[in-house]
Amino acid sequence: MNKNNQNWSKECCDCHDKRQAHVHEVQGSVEIAEREEDPHNHRFATVSCEAIPAGMSHFHEVKFRTDFYENHFHLFRGKTSLAIPVGGGKHVHFLESATEVSDGHVHDFRVATLIEDPIGEEA
Repeated sequence: MNKNNQNWSKECCDCHDKRQAHVHEVQGSVEIAEREEDPHNHRFATVSCEAIPAGMSHFHEVKFRTDFYENHFHLFRGKTSLAIPVGGGKHVHFLESATEVSDGHVHDFRVATLIEDPIGEEA
């Protein structure tokens, strides 16, 4: 494991000291930016950080880097909503925000996480 991977692991989860809490897959597309000059969007896919307790619920930190478009990409780092029950003891989270500035613009986005551990038996 290289040094960059070790830093990200320490920052996102402390998996070496305890059993890992659940995570969620997050994927989507950002909204179109630069509609008049150079309309374009980007895609992203990632896995959230582990659950962070908040009152009777929890949230997740999410980080991603979009795909490239004409030599630029965008970064994002933020937090999901609290858990939203979807039945069967499962839940998702909502995230609405904007990417960091790159190439002089940002992209807004709205996304729901995928269900945690979709084929797991524990609820």
